[in-house]
Formats: sequence, structure tokens, C-alpha cells
Amino acid sequence: MLLQCEREGGIAEEGATLAAGWLRAGVLDSLLELNELCLALLVEQAAVRSGPPSGLLQQLGELWRGLDAAARHRAATCPYLLLDAGFADPLRWQAPPGRQVGDASSDHYTCYFTVPAAAEVARLVFIYAWHLARSQAVAARLLLGMPATSAALIGHYTLRQIQALAESHPDWLRPRWPARVQVWRELLLAASGGESPVLERARLRGLTLLAAEARLAPAAGGCPSDVRF
Repeated sequence: MLLQCEREGGIAEEGATLAAGWLRAGVLDSLLELNELCLALLVEQAAVRSGPPSGLLQQLGELWRGLDAAARHRAATCPYLLLDAGFADPLRWQAPPGRQVGDASSDHYTCYFTVPAAAEVARLVFIYAWHLARSQAVAARLLLGMPATSAALIGHYTLRQIQALAESHPDWLRPRWPARVQVWRELLLAASGGESPVLERARLRGLTLLAAEARLAPAAGGCPSDVRF
């Protein structure tokens, strides 16, 4: 158990070092901007009473409502994307032979986000993930929790194809760790309070969770060379 914690903590520290060190500034600027949009989407969705049930949105309703622009900016500084589109699942990103990206598919999930802004956020999340997968696979792993197999598959898409995939699958978009209400509670409280040490602990908690997920993920089996997109 101690070794496991040390390993996960080491990966978390690797993420923090990368974010503060050699990672290109433009990538972090884009991450911050995208996280602010993700948080704005969550705030908007939390205000929809007729939307799909979500413990994360309902139990933290007061915190979402009280998240002003300054608090949103502080929460957005987390060195990882606050939304997920199933980046850890390579099968989701493997286009079946004979089917083009954007074709009708039965692989739909219940939409977490029902507000109109979700379509634009999904498009930006998919494009950002595609850009990292093609140009900085290590950053994709640390910032998005994307294993090498997923990065290789996503990197095979063209820009038009990844945009078409975002348009056909906005239902893939979810908050990161939607069942971990306490993790989000700590982050929102820290962002609202503005105390740097508390916020830093909340940010590192997320990096540790990403490290744990990477440890538990099945070993990558490689990207088939004949995958058709």
C-alpha cells in the first residue's frame, strides 16, 4: 500500500512539475481557458431543474450557484481537464471498419449535459484532446488521463473528422469523477475561499486520482496499423 501511494504521488508530482516546467505555455493557457468554459457549463447545467439527475450537480447546487468569475478562474487552474470524454477507453475511439466518423451509431450514452452550450464545449474538448494526442502524447496522458493507445487512435483522425465526432457524440462529455462529490466539493470550496494552500491540496488530489486511474488501467495493447478512419 505504501509503495502504491508513493507511485501515485510520484506521478502526481510529475504532472505538477510538467505543468510548471517544460510544457509549452500555450497548452496550459488553452487548458485554463477550456477549464473555465467547462466550469461555466457545469454552473449552467446545475441551474436546470428539469435536467438529468446528477448527485454532483444537485448536492453541490449552492456551491455552483456561488461560483463567481474569480472563483471559477481559480478552480480552472487545475493542471488537468475538468471534463472527460472517455479518453481512457481506447475502444471508444476506434472507428469500426467500413464506418465513417459522423455516421449514425447506436453507441450513444445518456447525455449528462442538456444545455445548448454543451455542443461548443464538446467541440473544443475534442479538438484540444486531438491536438495533444498528435503533438504531445505525454501531456495528453498527464492532463487528460489519456493512455498511449487512445492517443494513437485519436491522433489518426483529421481535424474535420474529430469535429464530426464531437458533433455526433456530445453525449460522451462528462465531468471528471462525476461520482466523487467530495472531491468536487473540496475543489469548489477551495476556489471560493481563495486560500492558496487549500486550493493547491485540492489540485494535487486530482492529480493523485489521475495517477491512480493510470495505474489501474489495463496495459496498452498497441494501436492496430490497419485501423481505418
